[in-house]
Amino acid sequence: MHISVDSMLDPHTDALVGEWFSLPEAADRLGINVSRTKQLLRDHKLLGLSRHGTHQVPSAFIQEGQVLKGLPGTLMLLSDAGYEPVEALRWLFTPDDTLPGSPVQALIENRGTEVRRRAQALAF
Repeated sequence: MHISVDSMLDPHTDALVGEWFSLPEAADRLGINVSRTKQLLRDHKLLGLSRHGTHQVPSAFIQEGQVLKGLPGTLMLLSDAGYEPVEALRWLFTPDDTLPGSPVQALIENRGTEVRRRAQALAF
């Protein structure tokens, strides 16, 4: 998964995500420069998309000055399952009554094991 101007962010997924950071804002929150932020995107440790003409990252992916714990591994599992970036965002932000909450909320609450288990099952 990577930044892609070809990925079409639909209004439903955009609404699920909610708040976004521009790359400079994301870099500032992470305490790194924009080039390093782009490297995190290329390395699949962070997910961003072109939105309203600029590259942006969901704000939920940056917590306490760091990439959300468990996000890189989850992104890799979703990529391995064939998920495109928009599909991965939709999966991460869609509420799941069995978690409960969305997978990204579970990651924020340090319940990443269950999230990764579910993401891994998608590949089968």
